[in-house]
Amino acid sequence: MQFDFFRTLDNLITASIYLVVSFLLFFIGKKIYQLVNRSFDIDKELVEKDNLAFSFANVGYYIGLVIVISAVYSGEGIGHIVDDLIEVGIYGIISIILLNVSVIISDKLILRKFSIKKEIIEDQNEGVGILEAAICIANSLVIYGVIAENQDNFLEILILWVIAQFVLILVGIVYNKITPYDIHEHIKNDNVAVGIGFSGAIIAVANLVRFGTQMEADSWIIVGENLLLETGIGLLLLPIARFLTDKILLPKRKLTDEIVNQEKPNSGVAVIEAFSYIGGSILICLSFS
Repeated sequence: MQFDFFRTLDNLITASIYLVVSFLLFFIGKKIYQLVNRSFDIDKELVEKDNLAFSFANVGYYIGLVIVISAVYSGEGIGHIVDDLIEVGIYGIISIILLNVSVIISDKLILRKFSIKKEIIEDQNEGVGILEAAICIANSLVIYGVIAENQDNFLEILILWVIAQFVLILVGIVYNKITPYDIHEHIKNDNVAVGIGFSGAIIAVANLVRFGTQMEADSWIIVGENLLLETGIGLLLLPIARFLTDKILLPKRKLTDEIVNQEKPNSGVAVIEAFSYIGGSILICLSFS
C-alpha cells in the first residue's frame, strides 16, 4: 500500500482540530464545575489541605467529563468538518450541563441523609469522596448511552436522561434494602468500605442502563423495553453478585462482618464486592451484544 503524504497530513490536521475542541470542552466542563462548587477553593483543597476525599470526587468528575465528551464523537459523522465541529460543540456542552445537573440530583436524592459538602470538605470523608466519584462516573455512562445513539433529537435525549435518573435513585434504595445495615449511617461515620461497595453497585447498574439505551431499536416502545430489561437485570444483579461474593470470592468470610462488624472496616473486601457488581454488568452486556 503506497504512502499518501497529503492524506496522512490531512488526517493529522483533522485529528489535531478535534483534539483542541476536546480540550476546550474539558476546560468548559472544569469551569462549570468550579462555578457549581464556588463555595470552596478547589486548589486549596487539593494542594494545601491535601484533601484525599475531595481528590477522589474531583478526579471522578474529570473521568465523567472525558466519558461524556467522548459520547459526542461516537455517533455518525455529518461529513463536513465545520458542521461536524458545530454538532460536537453543541452536544458536548449539553452533555457537560447534563452531567453537572445529574450529580446535583444524585447528591440530593441518593445521598440525601447527609451533607456531601460537609463530609468531603470539612470531615474529609474518603468514603463519601469515592462515592461522589462513582456518582459522576455512573451519570456519565448514562449520558454516554443517551447522547451516542440519539444525537439530533434533544427531546429523546432529555426523556431518556430523566428516566435514567430515576433508575439511579432506585439503585440507592434497592442496595440499602439488600444490605443488613444502613449504608448511609455507616458512610456518614467514615466507613470507607461501605462507600466503595455502594460505588460499585451504582456504576454497575449505570453501565447496564448505558447498554440498554445503546441497543438497536426502531421505536420508543423497543427503547423502553430495552431500558426496562437492563434496569431489571441490574437490580437483580446486586443481591446475586453480593451472594456469590460471599460464597465464591470470600468463602471463609462474611462480607458484612468484614465491612461493618469489625473495628477497622476491610476496604480490600469492599473492592472485591464492587468488582463483582461491575464485572457482572460487563459480562451481561457482552452476553447481549
